[in-house]
Amino acid sequence: MKIMYVGHSALYFEGETKILIDPFITGNPWVKGKHYDFSPDYIFISHGHGDHVGDAVDFAKRNGATIIAPYELAIWCSWQDVLTHPMHIGGKFRFPFGWVKLVNAIHGSGHITKHEIHYLGHPCGFLWETEGKRFYYAGDTALTLDMKLLEDYSIDYAFLPIGGNFTMDVDDAVKAAEMIRPKHVIPIHYNTFEVIEASPEDFVKKINDRGMEGLYVKPGEEIEL
Repeated sequence: MKIMYVGHSALYFEGETKILIDPFITGNPWVKGKHYDFSPDYIFISHGHGDHVGDAVDFAKRNGATIIAPYELAIWCSWQDVLTHPMHIGGKFRFPFGWVKLVNAIHGSGHITKHEIHYLGHPCGFLWETEGKRFYYAGDTALTLDMKLLEDYSIDYAFLPIGGNFTMDVDDAVKAAEMIRPKHVIPIHYNTFEVIEASPEDFVKKINDRGMEGLYVKPGEEIEL
């Protein structure tokens, strides 16, 4: 399995099953001048903000992919003639590639147009297992004691936001990692915009100092498991 960090919070998992997460491609400064021809089987969307829904519907239509998202967001996507599997916080379901569980995220969720905000339910993080590995994608979230519950899952790779302002900053993300105790920690959601500037190098160092393996994967790079 290969994992590409596209930039911002977008990730692409390519293995026996291809999974695309929060595919903010169009308008993403990290993607400028690049072309990504992703062909996902499933698309995870953590919440309804534009920098996370991104191009999900377009990818779903082109590839016949199924969108997995919190209930209200999944229903909203289904109105655009794509396949969806609605879930909700605490819910767990077994798919052909493995199981997925939606976990709590403290944030907002809505589709915003001129002078209108369409509420799209509760945001989430994703916990899942596939090909013998367990992953946690926090999405956009504040630090929460709920993360302590994730320690029991023996997570292999955790993806945590570090940019602050809208989400955890570096120090809070380190505290989150200390509660979760994953084998590997990869920072996301930083430096896309001026307001979420952060140092992934500083974060990775702090993670390594605490006995976990921090991985700085630059936007556009991929790692092989």
